[in-house]
Amino acid sequence: MTARARIRTAFAVACLLGGATASSWALPAQWNGNQPDELEGLTVDERLEQRVPADLVFVDSAGAELTAAQALTGDVPTILTFNYSDCPMLCSMQLNGLVDAIEASELRLGEDFRVVTIGLDPLETPERAAKTRARYYDELGLDPARAGWSFLLGDEPTIRRAAESVGFGYRYVEDSGEYAHAAVQMVLMPDGRVSRYLYGVDVPGRDLRLALVEASEGRIGTSVDAFLLFCFHYDPGTGGYTFAWTTMRLGGALTIAALLGGLYWLRRARRAQAIDRAYA
Repeated sequence: MTARARIRTAFAVACLLGGATASSWALPAQWNGNQPDELEGLTVDERLEQRVPADLVFVDSAGAELTAAQALTGDVPTILTFNYSDCPMLCSMQLNGLVDAIEASELRLGEDFRVVTIGLDPLETPERAAKTRARYYDELGLDPARAGWSFLLGDEPTIRRAAESVGFGYRYVEDSGEYAHAAVQMVLMPDGRVSRYLYGVDVPGRDLRLALVEASEGRIGTSVDAFLLFCFHYDPGTGGYTFAWTTMRLGGALTIAALLGGLYWLRRARRAQAIDRAYA
């Protein structure tokens, strides 16, 4: 983990312990502990294979209208996040972490995949969203004119329907004027169906790449990625990819079988040589 990642994680943990907004840093629905009042309604109810309603209409950072179907479906998978520009801490940490993961994945934004961020604040303006978008394009070292990462805005009912469709819990905290929410990235298949949920502010680049390759159904990635997907499997408990112990056991069994086979043929060869010498 890089120093930047350690600092970001430390801040997130501090928020987890001390504030309502970031206390929902990453709380999947499978979590079975006693839920504090501050976390009420902030869990993520994983809804694999579900889609954001296609007819929802948003406005992007350039002020253009587009539907969820236009934004979330196409030829490549999509990373979907829910954030907002005036979030005091968690959103910037999450999106900074996503930038790091994108760079580490070595996949190409706009060509191998796209990112869509739906704003949680219905009062956010396209101008404000455009500044946020430009910031992350600068982080990635890309020209903001390049397509690939869309920041979408909508009214409260539209945002709420989009969030509920993928099981993303959030709420407005009147005392602070902030939105409490979890740090989670949803990976969608090219047709818009949810494939994976990746939790936290520091998603490993390997996990992001594997999730995108898996969601693309073989349209992106290499033969090495296909091998890694055989060796690693998605763990819903951690929201990431872990080494498949069954694969290791299979590999070990094949190795042992190969060694035994080699010893058998070596023994036969030596026996044949001994017989040849005896009759020579």
